[in-house]
Parts: sequence; C-alpha cells; structure tokens
Amino acid sequence: MESYVERPPVPGLAGVVRTAWILRTGATPYLQRNLPTGGVEIHLRVGGSPELVGPLTGPQIELVPPRTTVVGLRFRPGAPPRLPTGLDDLVDQRLDLAHLWGSSTNPLVDQVAAARTPGQALGVLEAHVLRDVRRSGRPDPLVGAAVAALMPWQPVTIDALADHLALSASQLRRRCLHTVGVGPKVLQRTLRFQGFLALAQAGVAATGRRGTDGAAGLAVDTGYADQAHLSRECLRLTGVTPRRLLGGDIDRCACGHEHAASYGPFLALRRRLPLRA
Repeated sequence: MESYVERPPVPGLAGVVRTAWILRTGATPYLQRNLPTGGVEIHLRVGGSPELVGPLTGPQIELVPPRTTVVGLRFRPGAPPRLPTGLDDLVDQRLDLAHLWGSSTNPLVDQVAAARTPGQALGVLEAHVLRDVRRSGRPDPLVGAAVAALMPWQPVTIDALADHLALSASQLRRRCLHTVGVGPKVLQRTLRFQGFLALAQAGVAATGRRGTDGAAGLAVDTGYADQAHLSRECLRLTGVTPRRLLGGDIDRCACGHEHAASYGPFLALRRRLPLRA
C-alpha cells in the first residue's frame, strides 16, 4: 500500500525549504499529482538520480512504479537551490539535476542508495542541500519580502506591493521571474490556493463571515469571491475539482496523508493577522 509522510526540514534548511517528505509505493503503480506551490522541488528515487521539478503553473502527473521509495524537498518560493540559470527558464519542467549540478550529484546518489531506511535517505538529501545552500548565499531579500506579502489572508495589489518595496511593477516582475519563475500575480494566485489547501488539510472550520460555511466559507476566508471562483482556480491549478482533489470531501482533506508540515507555515501566518471583515 502507498504511503506518504512529511515533516519540517532540518533547522538549517528552514529558511529555504518548506517540507521534507517520503513517498513509498506498494504493489501497484501510484499516480502522483504534483501541484503548483510557488516553489520548486527536488525528487530523488532511491536508486535513481535527483530531479528538479517546477516551478509549476499547472498539474504535472507522473506514474511512480511499484515498490519505489522517493524522498523529496519542497522549497519555499523565492528560495530555490543553487542553479546555473534563472527559474523563468525552468517553468513547468522536470530536469535531471546532474545536468544542472554536474558530477556533485554522484556521491548523493550513492549515499542515498546505501541508506538503510527512507528516513536516512531523506537525511542524506537534506545534508547535501544544506551544504549547497551554505555555499550559494542569501536569496534575494526583496523577493523574499514580496513572497511574504503575497501569502494568503492579506489582500494586496501588485502596484501597492511594488511601491512598498521601492520598485517599479516591471522591476518586481523581473526579479520574481528570475528567482521564483513566475510573476507576482501568478504567485499570488498560487499561494492563495495553497492557503485553501492548508485550511482543508488542517480541517479548519470556516469563520462564517458573509453567512457562509463549509467549502464556501473556506473559499471566502482564503480570499476567493465565492466557491465557484475557488472551483475554477482548482481546475486551472490541479486539473480536477476540489472534491476530487481532497478525496471526496469539499471542505476538508480526506486523502489519508498527514500534511501538517505543509500547511503549518500558512496557518501560522494566518493566526498572526487580523481577520478581514
């Protein structure tokens, strides 16, 4: 039977990695639906080569073979691993990291293959990326500030954000394209949907504002005009309806996986902000 577990990254990666995870398939192939998160991911099948996924603007479907273990890191938007090119050149692509990192991936592949447990394999990947992050320097701080401002729960226009950062709208867009892979408006829409997923995965009850509850309430709480608006965005970003994505329930996730490491950062920010009327 397929299993998926995730946890926060090791402390040294907390500023650049949102989630560390392990996927193990059972006796049958597993259909994995990779979704836009605003960041990139590194996927490493035990016994295979590491791959870079994203930045995604829509769903990317893969069929993971039976009895396969995959370890991965989901990076925060604006804080990618060291790469020889801007992320705008890598949108919606899946690339062998050997083409980007060269022979430095060889020891990583060997050490992951030699790991005795999936947890140890994930630790090997984290240690490799941590060394790389320490060499690559600090991500663009203005893009980091933009990402924080574009998180759900607080409405902001792109022009107002650019003014706040003392940039023109075109300068903000260029910097986001290079460091995030997409422009600020696309990132804002992606993060808003991730905010909805965070509420559904955590089983958070809607606040009941505007007389709504259930999925309609969660949609409004996240910043959508209504449930229909949410449904359109879900189809665009995931290729399926909210009900199908969440495993049959509209207002909470019923997939059976534990997603606390993914939704925690979104909910932590929500708790620090006053609710909008």
